[in-house]
Amino acid sequence: NIKAKDIEGYLGARKYTGETISKQDEIGAVNGLAWTSVGGTLLPLEVLVMEGTGKIELTGSLGDVMKESAKIAVSLTRSLSRKYEIDPDFYKNKDIHIHAPEGAVPKDGPSAGVTMTTALVSALSGIPVRRDVAMTGEITLRGKVLPIGGLREKTMAAYSAGIKTVVIPDENKADMKELDDV
Repeated sequence: NIKAKDIEGYLGARKYTGETISKQDEIGAVNGLAWTSVGGTLLPLEVLVMEGTGKIELTGSLGDVMKESAKIAVSLTRSLSRKYEIDPDFYKNKDIHIHAPEGAVPKDGPSAGVTMTTALVSALSGIPVRRDVAMTGEITLRGKVLPIGGLREKTMAAYSAGIKTVVIPDENKADMKELDDV
């Protein structure tokens, strides 16, 4: 009989320790949520803003749709700069680097748009984002957050990682009934 305490001896050291959230609130770092073929996963996004000439760097194996989401996030943030007390010329005098960690893993889809926008506003305003919050939703140029798929899987991933609050698109509220047993 194999006992739980003997498994590591048979299989070797644990390679996957599960997803966890940051130990503290951070500026420019936001927890997104993604759907994969095997369930939901945490999709952390980081934005770094530096003095520069308006360059935008996108890293982390982002697909075309995620790259478009990043461009939308920058344009929307520009249009809302005064509301959030952000330098309206940030796109001219700052370089922006948007990164999705675990760079070897390809990432695509529109549902990180709200996450990218939040991370960018945080980085430009200096306001930290709560570490126990995750979000998902496609963002439009007018700031509307469009509905997403895979809400159940994404919510389960958030719960497993220690997330306390999940921000979802308004149009996904009807899907919350399928979360009763999560």
